[in-house]
Amino acid sequence: MARRGFTVKKNWDNPVEHAMPAEARVAAAVRVGAVAVRPATVLAPMAGVTDTVFRRFIRHASLFSGGQRTEIRGQGSGVRDQTAATAEGIEATISNTESGCGLLMTEFTSADGLARMRESKRRRYLTFYDDEHPIGAQLFGSNPETLAEAAHIVEETGFDLVDLNLGCPAKRVVGCNGGSGLLRDLPRIGEIFRAVRRALTIPFTVKFRMGWNDAQIVCVELARMAEGEGLNAVALHARTREQGYSGQARWEWIAAVKRAIRIPVIGNGDIRSPEDAAAMVAETGCDGVMIGRAAPANPWIFRQIAQYTATGAYETPTVEDRFGMIRTYFEMLLAEEQATRDLPRDARLGDSAGKMKQFATWFTHGVPGGAKLRAAIYQAHSGAQVLDEVNRFFAARAIDGAGRGAGAEPQGDGAIEVWPDAALVCD
Repeated sequence: MARRGFTVKKNWDNPVEHAMPAEARVAAAVRVGAVAVRPATVLAPMAGVTDTVFRRFIRHASLFSGGQRTEIRGQGSGVRDQTAATAEGIEATISNTESGCGLLMTEFTSADGLARMRESKRRRYLTFYDDEHPIGAQLFGSNPETLAEAAHIVEETGFDLVDLNLGCPAKRVVGCNGGSGLLRDLPRIGEIFRAVRRALTIPFTVKFRMGWNDAQIVCVELARMAEGEGLNAVALHARTREQGYSGQARWEWIAAVKRAIRIPVIGNGDIRSPEDAAAMVAETGCDGVMIGRAAPANPWIFRQIAQYTATGAYETPTVEDRFGMIRTYFEMLLAEEQATRDLPRDARLGDSAGKMKQFATWFTHGVPGGAKLRAAIYQAHSGAQVLDEVNRFFAARAIDGAGRGAGAEPQGDGAIEVWPDAALVCD
């Protein structure tokens, strides 16, 4: 695992299937200092993923409803049909933004780089829009003074909170004593907590792992230290650095941290569905949940959790939703590329086609015929060509569906077929 640099996997090792707890719900809100996170769900900071385009995409993911038949899954109710009007009624009961994601987080950013880089380049890493509030910026590094300076820059830029990364297992980050590398040096972490806390007036939080390995589990001690130094919340990814992204997240350590401190505890690890989110709350008592890998695979997960919290049921995406989701995200990338093309090179979005190819695997995961779409996307030379391939792929599906009928069974990843709604539920 170490030789591969702990690349974030798009799948899970033997995932545990959770039934929906009868009583547990993700909280309607959690307060992190002066920031109300409503509902208590957080988009995890993910390098190469949670840029401003993806964050806004997640925040507005519920706008992708096709207005067609949906499936509603609820506790003890199996699956039942609902009309578009009922779906709108569910949405109206959710008090936060449309997507149900209470807090967005940036990609993790080097404090050393942020303190040294030009203002134009900072814009690339710290750009956000008004509809992203509340939003936190995550920093990594090992020098207390540099982290404090970077945190001050983040506050001046207008972010709602600063988060410290003590969880990244990547070799190049750990090699600089950043991320989870600091878990072997609790005194240095204490110095960082104090320096950053003094530099900020906005909330300060930390995300960390259980420890370096099973012989060095420090999460409870670290959580107590965070509370003692005035941090406003902690988030625990319930794996060790040695695990990377393999094996099962050990939620019992989230419960142990929750028992040890009074500030909010956000649980992270192996949440792939509303059932998983509710099960984590039931098993650990955590105040909120943070979702990483499942978000690009199933951008509706925050909305689904919010729907379940409000009503005890949630929608699964339709064919039209899937098409709208892929097309809308790719159009957003193209628009951002166009909007930043006249900025200095280091402040531009970059290659939209490359980003589209990166997300193609996630977005087409579990889609019958998806391999054919992915192949076409990988061969495209521009963002506009990628979008053309997406439109062509779904148009062919629509024509085929009109001729064969909506009840046709899928015939494998390379076939042309109509998809039943259940086939569109991503894991």
